[in-house]
Amino acid sequence: MADNAHGDPVPRDAEGNVIIDPEDFNPDAEELAFLKSQIGIADDQALREHCFKVQADALKARPPSSIRCPIGVYPYNCIRRFSFVKVKIAKLPAYPHLLKLGTERPGAIYLDIGCCLGYDARKAISDGFPVSQVVTSDIRSEFWEVGHALFRSTPETFPVPFLPGNAFDQDFLKRVAPSYEPPSTPAPDLHSLTSLTPLLGHVSAIHASAFIHLFNETQQYQIAESLAGLLSPEPGSFIFGWHVASQERGVLPDSALRRGGTMFCHSPESWAELWDGQIFKKGTVRVDAVLVQNPKPATSHTTSHMQWSVTRL
Repeated sequence: MADNAHGDPVPRDAEGNVIIDPEDFNPDAEELAFLKSQIGIADDQALREHCFKVQADALKARPPSSIRCPIGVYPYNCIRRFSFVKVKIAKLPAYPHLLKLGTERPGAIYLDIGCCLGYDARKAISDGFPVSQVVTSDIRSEFWEVGHALFRSTPETFPVPFLPGNAFDQDFLKRVAPSYEPPSTPAPDLHSLTSLTPLLGHVSAIHASAFIHLFNETQQYQIAESLAGLLSPEPGSFIFGWHVASQERGVLPDSALRRGGTMFCHSPESWAELWDGQIFKKGTVRVDAVLVQNPKPATSHTTSHMQWSVTRL
């Protein structure tokens, strides 16, 4: 994914320190139980202290000078606000289909792109998706390293491949038209991958949340093309996720993510038209998209997000 996919300008105090609100650490009962089971810390206070320590370490990091952040900010608000301890993927309507593919389709590959610290991939694995068939990706390897620190795991105890790279980089993910015939080559060994390109046409399920809305209209189309090229042509293969959306397609003011800037938002209708007829041949996919009201909207302009899935027929 691209480096502007995880956050908006972070608030800082007069000394330049990131402002942390302890009240942002508020996992619900389900999330707390998952964290305890994965991290291995049963005591509430000890778990809280561990998560705060991981957050502090993550906020100290800085992006490599070779990576240009289009928004121009880092650290990310998803880390400042403790979004990395919140259940997201399991609350999506298409999530049961992911678990079904994992149990019913031999060798089904699940890609979590823009995975950040890896919470969603770990949740899917804990719910039964085969760990050997999962691959993750984000622009910075530091995300995955912080994820290991958060969950107190290692590449040996949690052997899921992580691929650092930018989804707009053609050397990392070649943008091709979706395939309508089975690939001519077998699926690659996930642990041998150095880019996503060898997965073209082989991925059964792709989870892509919380970043598509941060790109302009052209870039959103390019991301959609790239994900479609990865997707297996087998019926039932699907892409799903969520992002900020609007009742009507268009460019909206976006003080929450780009102060003084704008955000391009799809509506459920335009999102369906994009995938069914532009990205994929008309009638070859089913698009499900629903607007959900955000409980605490950052601004009056970004009050809804869209939960969606694109499934091959």
